[in-house]
Formats: sequence, C-alpha cells, structure tokens
Amino acid sequence: MTAVLEPPTNTAPGGVTFLELEITGRCQLTCSSHCYAEAGPTKGHGTMTGDDWKTVIEEAARIGVRKVQFIGGEPTLHPDFADLVDHALDQGLGVQVYSNLYRVKLEHWALFEQPGVSLATSYYADTDDGHDAVTGRTGSHAATRANIIEALRRGIHVQVGIVDVLDGQRVDQARADLEELGVTDINMDRVRGVGNASKVLPSTSELCGNCASGRAAIMPDGTVTPCVLGRFLPTGSVKGGSLKTVFESDRWGQVKELIPPRAHAACTPADSNDCDPSRTPACNPKYN
Repeated sequence: MTAVLEPPTNTAPGGVTFLELEITGRCQLTCSSHCYAEAGPTKGHGTMTGDDWKTVIEEAARIGVRKVQFIGGEPTLHPDFADLVDHALDQGLGVQVYSNLYRVKLEHWALFEQPGVSLATSYYADTDDGHDAVTGRTGSHAATRANIIEALRRGIHVQVGIVDVLDGQRVDQARADLEELGVTDINMDRVRGVGNASKVLPSTSELCGNCASGRAAIMPDGTVTPCVLGRFLPTGSVKGGSLKTVFESDRWGQVKELIPPRAHAACTPADSNDCDPSRTPACNPKYN
C-alpha cells in the first residue's frame, strides 16, 4: 500500500510549489486545432526514463514542491505511469492526473481513488459531433463523458477545462451538461496560440501571466519551462542537472521577467485546476 507522507514545509527556489510533469507526447487523440504539445498516437515518451522522473520527483519534494501534475500527451500511456504516481505519493506530494479519460484501465481507477490524487480532463461540447470534431477521434465524447460519470460515482474529484476552439462548438451547453452530471470544478478559456494553434512564432502574450510564479513544467526531454504553455521558453534541463540549479539560475529569472503579469490571471498554482491541456492542460489563462 502506498504511504502518503506529510507534504514538505519548505519552499522551493523561485517559490515553485506546483510542478507539471509532461511525461509523454503520446495520445490517442490528435486535437489538431489547439493541442499545445502537438501530441498524437505516433509520438514517443521522450528521453526521460522512469528513473529520471523518479529522481525529479524526489528532488521536487525535497526542495519544497507540494504538488505535481502528470500530463502529456496522455500520461496514462507511459509505461511507468502508475509507478510514478505512487512514487510521488510516497514522497508526500499531492498528485493530479490530467487525462483525456478516453480509456481508463481498471487498475488506474484504483490509483485515482487513492488519497492525495485528483483527476482533470478536457471537455469540448455536449454532443458527440462537437466534441469529436475537436479531438479528431470518433467516440471520444462518449468515452470521456462516461468516464467522468464513473469518476464521480467513485468519489474522485474531477476538474474539467472547456476550451472554445471551433465555431459553433456549444461550449455553454458543454458546461451545462457537466453541471448536470455533478461536476463542480469547471473552467472555460479560448484557444491559446501555442503548439498546434500557433500560426506564427509563439508569444508571451498568449500566457496567463502567472507562468514561473509558483509553477514550472518539465518536458519529456527534461527541459524545464515556466509552464506547459510556455514550452517555447526553456530555462535549463534536469537531464544531468537539478531543479534547484535551474530555479536559482539567471536564465530562470530572465524568463520570469519576460512574461507580462496579468491583473486578473486565473492561474493559481495552489490549485491544480490552474493547468490543463486544452486551455491549457497548460496554465488556465484568463478567459477573455
């Protein structure tokens, strides 16, 4: 049985308490209109090994990170996914799994039911056609909706992000549908110009303003960025290095200065809803 330790009381360099671990680029969906990670069925898991991720998790807990989010791609497709979640819990960290909830293995339900674990997902419309048009996968709406219902039935907290991607997408109806199901933690946003949604070079103007403030992300190759949406702003690497070194580096401070603050940014690192792949995923920027 996984032992959940007390969370650390110290604060990581740079004030980082929430860390996104993008453990894979593989995903059953394509989301060609907005996926920040440009994930898909043919993508790999990156160069970070399971042991590399465990080392990062251990250091994160040691230096004061309080919560990690496993994200992708679809994090449950990583061969070491379950071990990494258990390892994070063993280190006293809170865990959020950001999954598309397209397919959930029976053993993963048991994992999600553990104390200290929550789920997050993306939902695009209240109809099969509307949702599936965004994900590029027929049947994804029915599967995700059914697994949201199952998670709620099991008493698992589910946070849901709705991103307005396509004309006529029925985002308001999607929210109403989720509320009727019993989901209470819902955020809405417009699509951000990063990854598949980037028409030109990505810009810091597309970020919520709180990236690097209490949060950071690690890419599948070990690159550390201010958040998963801010992946175009590398600050260092944990491959052959350490998180502490990155957070204390001049580069981290320089990148943080590049991100314009927003007076009402909705990204709150203490709450894992601050990030989701669809609005995202990564940071939950202010809907405007």
